Amino acid sequence: MKGGQQARRAAMLCQNARFCLYLDQTQRRRNGLSLADLPDGTHAERDAADSIRRACGVGSRAEIDHDDEARAMLDRIVADYQRWERQQRRAVSPAGDNRQISPMGDKAAAQTQQQERHL
Repeated sequence: MKGGQQARRAAMLCQNARFCLYLDQTQRRRNGLSLADLPDGTHAERDAADSIRRACGVGSRAEIDHDDEARAMLDRIVADYQRWERQQRRAVSPAGDNRQISPMGDKAAAQTQQQERHL
């Protein structure tokens, strides 16, 4: 991978299939789409890279290393994604039977939606 630390960080994030799933679910929630409208697996590495560049306001991920605002946005994207991952882990029943329960309450869902608008 080329680029500085932040560009590599962004590239690794884009290669993460779970991050692409996060993008699928974020877009469905933001746009009121169903799973049939936007199935899991819709976003690929290229789509993730486009989303990060657009959110960070750069033409290349390499620019993130030289732009404080872009770096701050990448930090926010990573934090939002990590929050989503924690919510996904909590969504699995503690009894270990893998039944899904609501991943977040109404207040947390509203806060997450507000924070994810940048993607």
